[in-house]
Amino acid sequence: MDWLDQIKWDEQGLVPVIAQERDTGDVLMFAWMNREALRLTAEKGEAVYWSRSRQKLWHKGEESGHIQQVHEMRLDCDHDVVLLKITQRGHEPGIACHTGRHSCFFQRLDGQQWTAVEPVLKDPHQIYSK
Repeated sequence: MDWLDQIKWDEQGLVPVIAQERDTGDVLMFAWMNREALRLTAEKGEAVYWSRSRQKLWHKGEESGHIQQVHEMRLDCDHDVVLLKITQRGHEPGIACHTGRHSCFFQRLDGQQWTAVEPVLKDPHQIYSK
């Protein structure tokens, strides 16, 4: 059996993927992959996702230069979530979020409101003006 056949794909042929920084353990982002994106990720050693909004493959960093080098791919016990252990490249410290932050999980619930608790490392207009 092909290793891709062991994944429990959803109705749209997608699987949720969590990108975790290998060295710090920080959870950087959540995205989706289809079969081709997961295969390409394994082949390239760099994260390739499926953009649901654009309906196309998305090589992380193709516009921003913030590539995710994949060191390890793990599958959860139910075979329906993939974890990538990555190094975020292209900026030091690494920027994974399109808002210019290290992690997409930069908002914390404080009482009854969400508060941004991580700094913007680079203005998104500078990142995506290429």
